[in-house]
Amino acid sequence: MHALDILGDPVRRRIMELLAENAHSSGQVVEVIHAEFGITQAAVSQHLRVLRENGFASVRPEGAKRIYAVETGPLREIDQWLDRFRSHWEPKLDALATEVARGKRKRRLSPGPVDTN
Repeated sequence: MHALDILGDPVRRRIMELLAENAHSSGQVVEVIHAEFGITQAAVSQHLRVLRENGFASVRPEGAKRIYAVETGPLREIDQWLDRFRSHWEPKLDALATEVARGKRKRRLSPGPVDTN
């Protein structure tokens, strides 16, 4: 399965966002996903399994808990795919950064308000 197919699902994307923050137990993931999407523990487990089997997440036992963490390998595939599109937005972002810097410089060099009292 292609990396974008895996992350095309909003639940899996949200799980990846959680795991990107830090490792979470399966119970913690279920709690957040159930609250946000209203799906069952079994459904969340299926999403975790898809992420794990496709290399997006790793799992390690910690006592009775299963701790999930993000794996970056498949994300590199997405990054490589996006490379062909970066030329469309990077110059615009560079131009925006230049304009922001000019505005900051102009504010820094301009005199403050004049007190007429």
